Amino acid sequence: MLHSLIVADKIGVTPGLAPLTPRSIVLSVLLGTHPPQMPVRRILEFTSLFGISDGTVRTALSRMVASGELHGDDGVYALTGRLLERQVQQDTGRSGPPAAWDGTWWLAAVVAERRSVADRRSFRSRVEGARLGELRPDLWLRPANIDVPTDLPGVVLTRGPLYTGDAIEMTRQLWDLDALRRSAAGQVAELDDADRELAGGEHRALATTFVTLAACQRFLRTEPQLPVALWPDATSTTVRHRYAAVVDRFQRQLAGFFAERSGR
Repeated sequence: MLHSLIVADKIGVTPGLAPLTPRSIVLSVLLGTHPPQMPVRRILEFTSLFGISDGTVRTALSRMVASGELHGDDGVYALTGRLLERQVQQDTGRSGPPAAWDGTWWLAAVVAERRSVADRRSFRSRVEGARLGELRPDLWLRPANIDVPTDLPGVVLTRGPLYTGDAIEMTRQLWDLDALRRSAAGQVAELDDADRELAGGEHRALATTFVTLAACQRFLRTEPQLPVALWPDATSTTVRHRYAAVVDRFQRQLAGFFAERSGR
């Protein structure tokens, strides 16, 4: 149910945990829920694991509705707008890339002459979420083994083979594969620690594991999902397998926590 974290402004919560805001936690809960909606009662139950008061969470919910991030109806809150696309990106990150690749590449070239800072930030978020790599400013590429958005504003998008240049070298220009490998190994180690903590059965482990899963999902959301031909030793597959196992245990223990709360 909980598969992600959106980093927002930071505040301190439960000692020992990474600083999260009520907004971050609420969005994470909804991004990992299908469909992405939840009654306010259930939201408050989960945020209580982080020591956040109900009043603080309700204030955050009201602000998120006002900003257009959420829609509230009869005590049920749902994601809206671009956050629905973010959920699709995250779901894609949990599954591996297709085995087949026809050797073609996507190329997205920005042709808009003037863009505001907000438009530039929004565009970068979308193309990075679509797993394109930046070759130089306003020129983005990736292997066409996965689909990319076709509605990018002010962009010419095309697909075809590389007639010149080396595909493996191009891949290394677009992504730091060594850094990705190190990050993936770190994610696996953190997931192993979280799994052991969950095995203890303490409710506090739900909060600490949430932070670990959030960081892992953030990695998987932008991990480039390269074809095996270009990165045969990708370690992200191991991350996905460990992530799925920890999420399964987390969901079962979270269901038990909610059941206890409902029985009070």
